[in-house]
Amino acid sequence: MAKQIPIGAHGEAHQTVEFKHTLAAHHPELPPVYSTPDMIRLMEIAAFHALQPYCEGDEISVGTSINVQHRAASGIGAQIHADAVLESFDGRFYILRVTARDDVQEIGRGTVSRAIVSVGKFIKKAKAKTAESEL
Repeated sequence: MAKQIPIGAHGEAHQTVEFKHTLAAHHPELPPVYSTPDMIRLMEIAAFHALQPYCEGDEISVGTSINVQHRAASGIGAQIHADAVLESFDGRFYILRVTARDDVQEIGRGTVSRAIVSVGKFIKKAKAKTAESEL
């Protein structure tokens, strides 16, 4: 089991917006601005970095829920910085406050929830589900 994770544990992640991270990469009629799924992915990476130092053996944290608002657009070349801070723990789920900023302003905020799992057990369960669905 993971070591006790202190409230306030912090992680971060950075990214430069490239065309592949934009709405236009998914549909040519959309503007070339940073997409919400890419912002959320960066926030999840920051949350992973906040919890991973406390995991033991083959443990990792996995995302279980997301509540995020994307409030401002960022264009190609923008430097995005995501932060995650552990706010609470309810027995199984870790709730982290997440924010994302570009070079000028905060572009998103919210919370993500993560749980600690054993990679081996997690993969075993996923394979069992796949085998069941093939029957």
